[in-house]
Amino acid sequence: MSLWVWASLAAALAQTGRNAAQSGLTKTLGTLGATNVRFLFGLPFAALFLVLTVTATGEAVPALTRATLGYTAMGALAQIAATALMLKVMSRQGFGLTTAWTKSEPVLVALVGWAMLGDPLTLPMLGAIGVAVLGVLVLTLKPGLGRAMLTDAGPAAMGLLAGLLFGLAAIGFRGGIVALGEGGYLIRSVTTLLLSLFIQTLVLGAWLAFTDRKALTGAFRAWTPSLAAGFLGALASAFWFLAFSLTSAANVRTLALVEVIFALAVSWFWLGQRTTARQNLGIAILLAGVALLMRVAP
Repeated sequence: MSLWVWASLAAALAQTGRNAAQSGLTKTLGTLGATNVRFLFGLPFAALFLVLTVTATGEAVPALTRATLGYTAMGALAQIAATALMLKVMSRQGFGLTTAWTKSEPVLVALVGWAMLGDPLTLPMLGAIGVAVLGVLVLTLKPGLGRAMLTDAGPAAMGLLAGLLFGLAAIGFRGGIVALGEGGYLIRSVTTLLLSLFIQTLVLGAWLAFTDRKALTGAFRAWTPSLAAGFLGALASAFWFLAFSLTSAANVRTLALVEVIFALAVSWFWLGQRTTARQNLGIAILLAGVALLMRVAP
């Protein structure tokens, strides 16, 4: 398999672990406080990854360009906004329906990446992406939720907007990596990762300093789980950015849907929760879409 496939799978695994480490922090720090942990505690690890990369490869850190700054800032801010929108909709509509709306992301990423970055986009690729998204819908939707998707326009619009913003984040990060122009794919991806985490830490940290200082300082009191979440978050992002440097954002974000399966595996083996026949069907469709993408992706 291609390196971007391995990088995406490693990122999805690390992100599943980060979510598990981060889940308990929401109760004590609040939603934004727990979200900030992945940036605040991930930033030092991203800096360490860059130092290790420079040492191992002997390459100098690429000079930042205006395009890199613009694209990366767009991705960093879009990711913060998308997460906030997703959590807001989730609090009103529940996990399943919100997931269904936001998982339109790979289709949107494919279209925006083609328009903004000139990423390749073929009908077989769109078909494979559509099959994978259908698998996630089967996994997350429950009887009766389809009617809610059609009748509840407000949350639906917010959910789709969250999916679009997640897509813009992926496009921004890939655009930032490509715009560096010099250096190997590894040094460019880690440099962009450090820049994005710096922007997110600065922006969200400043917001919490003015609106919820307890959530900001509380992360340091709960430093053990915060450190674990930060490391796993930085590790996941490093692999995501590596994949973005090697192929289109649409390919990466479609393969990222396997994270749903990893989460179900955690529920099965650690929590003793069994999957239903509908979920098994969704997993099969999702895997079929991912396998098809592996065959048709350039």
